Amino acid sequence: MKAVVTVIGKDSVGIIAEVSAECAKHNANIVDITQSVLKDYFAMIMLVEIDNMKTEFSSFQKELNTLGERKGLDIRAMHEDIFNTMHRI
Repeated sequence: MKAVVTVIGKDSVGIIAEVSAECAKHNANIVDITQSVLKDYFAMIMLVEIDNMKTEFSSFQKELNTLGERKGLDIRAMHEDIFNTMHRI
């Protein structure tokens, strides 16, 4: 199973490193990543493999949200089931 992680906010040093570290902490493997800086704003989308995660997906989401709040970023993790369901409707 996979999840999509999005990060949006003011650019600063270490965003990719901190989000990647959070993924590693939960054993979520990053399989693809794209990021861009638009003027002073940072935007990133990551595709992560979550089959071997050490915690529940909801805990992963919560900790990413907490990291985002601490860094002034909007960080969200969405399970691939959301996207699969949207395309079936």
